[in-house]
This record gives sequence, C-alpha cells and structure tokens, in this order.
Amino acid sequence: MKNANQKFTRIGVVLLTSLTMMACNQSKTTSKTQPELGHRSAKILNVDHLQFKDLNQNGKLDPYEDWRLSSTERSKDLVTRMSLKQKAGFMLISTTRMENDHTFEQTTSSEPVSSGFNESDLVMDQNMFTRVKLDYPNMFAAGTTKAVTEFHERHFILRANPSAKTIAQWANNLQALCESDGLGIPAIIASNPRNHITMDASAGLSVGKTDFSIWPGELGLAAMRDFELTRDFADIARQEWVAAGLRKGYMYMADLCTEPRWQRTEGTFGEDARLTANMIREVILGFQGDSLNSTSVALTTKHFPGGGATEGGQDPHFAWGKREIFEGGMLQNNLIPFKAAIEAGTSSIMPYYSIPINTKYPEVAYAFNKPVLQGLLRGEMGFDGIINSDTGPIDMMPWGVEDLSMMERYKKSIEAGVNIFSGSADPTVLIETLETYPELMPLVDKSVERLLKEKFDLGLFENPYVSPEKAETIVGNKEFQKKADLAMRKSIVLLRNEMHQNEKTLPLEPGTKVYFENCMKSKDNAPGQVILPDQNKWNLEFVETPEKADIILLWIVPKSKALFDSDGSPLYLSLSQNNVDVEHIRQLVNTKPTILSINFSNPWVIDEVYQPDSENIKGVLATFGTTSEALLDVVSGAFNPTGKMPFSTPVSEEKAQNQQADVPGYMEGDDYALFIFDEGMSY
Repeated sequence: MKNANQKFTRIGVVLLTSLTMMACNQSKTTSKTQPELGHRSAKILNVDHLQFKDLNQNGKLDPYEDWRLSSTERSKDLVTRMSLKQKAGFMLISTTRMENDHTFEQTTSSEPVSSGFNESDLVMDQNMFTRVKLDYPNMFAAGTTKAVTEFHERHFILRANPSAKTIAQWANNLQALCESDGLGIPAIIASNPRNHITMDASAGLSVGKTDFSIWPGELGLAAMRDFELTRDFADIARQEWVAAGLRKGYMYMADLCTEPRWQRTEGTFGEDARLTANMIREVILGFQGDSLNSTSVALTTKHFPGGGATEGGQDPHFAWGKREIFEGGMLQNNLIPFKAAIEAGTSSIMPYYSIPINTKYPEVAYAFNKPVLQGLLRGEMGFDGIINSDTGPIDMMPWGVEDLSMMERYKKSIEAGVNIFSGSADPTVLIETLETYPELMPLVDKSVERLLKEKFDLGLFENPYVSPEKAETIVGNKEFQKKADLAMRKSIVLLRNEMHQNEKTLPLEPGTKVYFENCMKSKDNAPGQVILPDQNKWNLEFVETPEKADIILLWIVPKSKALFDSDGSPLYLSLSQNNVDVEHIRQLVNTKPTILSINFSNPWVIDEVYQPDSENIKGVLATFGTTSEALLDVVSGAFNPTGKMPFSTPVSEEKAQNQQADVPGYMEGDDYALFIFDEGMSY
C-alpha cells in the first residue's frame, strides 16, 4: 500500500509539474498582448498565432525578437549575437546631422534642413568648446550611413531645429536604415531641452525656440512651486517628443546653483536641494512614467554628483573651470536631487567633467572616478541604470588623466563604470582598447545589456516609427500651449510692492499710461527697445515716451557671456558687467515712478539700479524666461502672482565673489541676500 501511495504521489508530482509548465508556456503566450509592429525591411514571422519581426532575417524567431520575453532576457540574448565591433559602436553616442544641417560648421548655405541624411563626416582638429588643438582629430559626427552600417552606432544626438514633421520624417528614415542593417537594432534619438525660453541656446545646453510648446526656463518652472503643473509640463513635452521620434532626453539638470556666477545656472532648478529633488522627481515621472514603456522618453539626469560648486563660477568644459570646490563640505547636499532621480527611475545619469576638491574622493574627473561612480553612485545610492559620459571626456576634457593615452583613458573610464561615451562617432580607438585589454569585455557586455534593455523597454524593437502628420498635429498644439502660458504667469515672482498715491502700486490701475521698455542692449548697442503691444487687452494705455507715462515698466534682461565663449576671465553678476546700460536705466528711473522686472538667468546683483530705499522704484518683479504678455498679465492684475524665488540674490558684487561654492545663498548669513530663496508675494 505504501508503494502504491508513493507511486500515485510521483504521478501527482509529474502531473503538477506538467500543468505548471503548460501554465508557464500559456502565460508566455498570453501575458502580453500583440503590439503594433512597425517595419520596413524586416519580414513578419507568425508564431503561435502571434506576429514577430525577423530583425536579423534568418527566418526564425530568436529570443531577442520575442516580445513575450522580458527586456532583460532579450538583452542577454542579443548581446551574445553582437561582435566586438558592434558592441564598441553601440557604446558611443554622437551628434548626427540631417540633410543641409551644418551644425558646428561655418557655412553660407541657405538650403533648409530636410529629412534626408547628411553623409559628410564632421572631423575637428580642435576642441569644439575650448578651441584648443586636439592631440588626435575627433570625428564629432559621421555620415549617417557610415555611422550605422560601418561604425554600428545606434545612439544619436539631434541638435538641428527644423519642424516637428521634418524631424519625424528623418527619424523614420534613420530607423529604416537601422532595421535593414545586421541585427536590425533600432536607433535611439536624444536631444537637449526643446521646450524652454532660454538666454543661452547653444548645442549641448538647450535648443531654444522650436515648434514644441514653449514653457518658462527651468528656473521659472521651479519658481512656480506647482509640482502638479510641473508634471503636466513633462507629460506634454513627452507627448511632443514621442510624436516626433525623439525618445531620449539629455536632461534635466539636478545640479544645485550654489555658485551664483556659474554660467549654467539657467538650466538648473535653483539652489535648494529639496526643491530641486521635487522638481526632478516630477519631471522624470512625467517623461518616463512609473517605468519605461512604449510611450516614454528616457531621461538622462545630469551632472553627477552635481556640477554647481565650480571654482569662480567657471565651467569644467574648460581647463580653468575643472576644479569643483566643496569648501563648505556640502557634497552630500548635492546628492539629494540625484537620490530623488534614482527613486523616480531615471534611465541614465551623466557624470560631469569636474575634479572634486575637498572630498574623500580621488582628484580625477568623475568619468574616470571609480570610487564616485561604482562606490557612491552604484554602491551607496543603488543606481542600476545607464552611466552616460558627458561629451568628450576621452579626447577633449580628460581632466586628471591628461597624461594617459586615449586607450588608457577608455580603459580607466570603463573600469570606473561608464556605459556609453558621448562625443565621438568613430569607434576605432575604443575597438583597439577592447582588443588590447580583453579583460574589459565582461564590463562591456554589461554596458551593452543596459543600453539594449532601455531600447527594449521603450518598445523600439517592436515599432520605432512615427507618423509625421500626427507629429505636426500634436507638437505645439493650442491646448498644450495654453498650459504652458499658465506656467509662464505662475513663474513670475513679485518681490516688492511699494505705496504710490496712498495705495500699493501693483496691480496698476485701469487706464494707467505705461511706458514699457525691454532693457537689453541690441546688436546696434541701443540700450533698450520700447514695447507697444499689438493687441491691448490689459486696460492700460501704452505710450511711446517716458514723458507721456504715468509709470515706467522696465524689463531688465541681463546677458552674460555665452558659456562656450568663455575665456577664463573673471565672472561678475553686476548688471553693468552683463550687457545692461545702467546709466540709461537710472535716467529713466529718475523720470517717473518705475516698476523694475529683472530676468534672472543668474542671481544678478542689481545694486547699481536698486536699493531698498530707492524712492522712485515702486515695484520689483523677477522673471525666469517668460513672455511680455505674461508679465503684463501680472502687472495689470489679470493674473495674481504666486511665484517664489528659486535662489537668493547677493546684495553686492563683493558678496557674490565671496560666496562658498557649495553653500546655498540662504545659508550664507543674514547680510548676504537682497532677495531670499522662497521669497515672493501676491496681491
């Protein structure tokens, strides 16, 4: 009887095992619904009444082509099918150019950028940022077909700024080329921000004015203190980017602008770690969702472990700015926004060029700094995503490893933890490195797996194609811009509102005669331009001269030297040092009661035109990249201001020059600031 029971028990186990296996197979077949397959050259395979793309065109369903499997399983399979040369090309992300796109070239061509390919290589013998001669010429961009079929690249940065429809058409052409080559691995197209008003629009920073919905600058988003609207912004931008075929953002900056002179302050969310953490969290969740999927834009949070504590405000794109000074011992404060980014699931993190000073870490740039990337970022902070180098640490900004050869730099950086290198389209030296140091291959395979997983999660293997007509309809539509216009208004901060004729000056009384001037020097050196709105919806009377006005509204727009025009000379925050005709403003202020509005792309020092006891200045506002219409809505009372300052502004140039680089302004003492972080009034 005992033997019989054991027999039946064994039969039961076998039956249970069989049923479990059947259930697993059934789960594999039915747990995911058939996705839409976008294809050009790949044939469709019919398996188990489902459809799959035969990307390598071998006539059978391989694991990496099976969308029922996890992205991890598919990545592990595909990496085994890739050659060393394919892996090397896959670990590069470079600029790519469209037809008639002459980015980084000086040309007189007036042909419009179109959806075809630019098949010319862009080779530079000098550093594009510092203009210093390079030891080795750098192929910054390869001809598109060569990049895909010879160099095996699949990661590209688009810098051009044509219409959304043209971008979508070009993206489809690029994906079709990738699909037809080798293993059929799709491309991922990255971009810097395309949705903000910015003072320093240049390659590597922000694209500037585009077809996409136009929002305040990043500082302005932070000034709103509206995290729900911040999420709306990111979700709207996500829809626009996906429609155009852009699936990766080289953004946003989690850096803290604790050095007020830093020339990249405009791209930050301010000086406070908690506010920046909240902003980064909302932006990542808005662009990516709770996890990467076929409707996501994958983000690259930068610049780890925070690049704002620069020496003298200089930037580490240049040798004179390569030292990051933690004189206040506040490195841990810099990490707070990155912790939020990791918790929100950011797909990538980008280390900066800087060398850390006054920390426990080696004095070598972060892209080569294993204790920072492996020990801190991966070990202590638990980041398991992609580590994406900034542009050019190997050949252009190799701070701390200048004496190493190119191959030695690649080796050190791979060992430090970098998964993908930005700045070169030519994998030749990387291939030589991997052939010379075969012990690097396990690290390379892990990097390629991470990079492939991102593409699988984004659904690019199933359908990388977009509808150009849909892109034209979605990008920059009126409903999106309506939300952006609200953000413009919410980003404005009311800082001072003095008495005028026994009442608060703002909002202005209906019928007030207003002289409105934008105070930014023009190319012909005029100190400002009179603004006379085409449509007057504010119940104000706009006049052409100060003499006719009841009140003067001055919108001061300082502009520092562009980042990539840096020459290492000292940086200042006084208005007279930043393209503002101070004497012209003083003359106007002495003429009539005046409202000052200052556009803060840095924490400008305004003591040359304003003191707390300035008799004729009746109000002060702060903007951070907005429109004149939004500003008039606030001063007229059509919109009640709610914004708060994202940073403190130094009371004097002396205070600015002596601020500790890693210490927020609000921690610098009671006598430091004129306007304080989080300050802002309403009517």
